[in-house]
Amino acid sequence: MDARPKKDQPIAAVLLSRAHEPDEASKILTEKIQQRPLLLTRSSPPPSDARAARRRAQEKKKQQRRKALKPKPLSASERRRLGLYDVPRRGQRYALFEPLHRLWLGYVREILGGEVHTGGEGAAAKLASADFHGAGVEVVRSGCVSRVGIEGIVVKDSKFAFEVVTKKDRLKLVPKEGTVFRFEVPVPVPVPVTMGGEEGQDGSEERTSNMVFEIHGEQFQFRSADRASRKFRSHFSKKL
Repeated sequence: MDARPKKDQPIAAVLLSRAHEPDEASKILTEKIQQRPLLLTRSSPPPSDARAARRRAQEKKKQQRRKALKPKPLSASERRRLGLYDVPRRGQRYALFEPLHRLWLGYVREILGGEVHTGGEGAAAKLASADFHGAGVEVVRSGCVSRVGIEGIVVKDSKFAFEVVTKKDRLKLVPKEGTVFRFEVPVPVPVPVTMGGEEGQDGSEERTSNMVFEIHGEQFQFRSADRASRKFRSHFSKKL
């Protein structure tokens, strides 16, 4: 009998015939090799898209990592509950906000420019879009008489009210509606003088003059961030 493998015989059948009887080898080949189920998995992307697929997977992992590290922003109700908008009692000191007031004076002189000397509707339009955190204000007219005379530094410029720290280190909430506020801006004014007492040798020195502005709170019933894009419209308050 010729024991050499046939040319069309599978290599598995040849190997099994060497280790088992022909019937046993045929049974093993049929049941465990030819009829064995083959479980297929999802094929990988084509070689041309493999690099793009890896890049997308890496970007997705980075986004998930950033989302896990970035804290969720607090809602408005949560910020109010935590008291993030409140000025703590130990921080209600006038001396603590005096540096902020000096910074605000430089800021308001810069935005007013040359109109700090003349005032008028141009200055009013610029003041209507200004930020008043740090402004030194005084209530000169109000629908509520008890508020007249309140004076201090604005520590919170909200939509409907100013929160003011007075010189007595007390925090006052002053509604804007029906209230007129006054503030002063010191402006250097050149004054001609005679140098050395000799005729014909004139020079100049600077002295400070306070420019007084009055603003109607009803023109400022917007958040300071929203006022920057609003147009000024002059009108009179019927409540004063």
